[in-house]
Amino acid sequence: MVKIRLTRGGAKKRPFYHIIVTDVRSARDGRNIERVGFYNPVAQGGEKRIELDLARVDHWVKNGAQPTDKVRNLIKEATKSQAAAA
Repeated sequence: MVKIRLTRGGAKKRPFYHIIVTDVRSARDGRNIERVGFYNPVAQGGEKRIELDLARVDHWVKNGAQPTDKVRNLIKEATKSQAAAA
């Protein structure tokens, strides 16, 4: 099964997450199929908090990928922010 989930990066006490498409059997920070965006929970000032390629996310969801609960919430937030920006 394919999942859309977060993989952690960044420094200690300053997390940064890539939103990836991966096989469910892979480790959290292991091999991935495609990176579709990022999430920066500690963004400050002009830094972007979420960047997501919604077209690729839709493609993977249509092909059976299941987003985790957190990623599902981030997709909703990114959709709202892109609609407001347009």
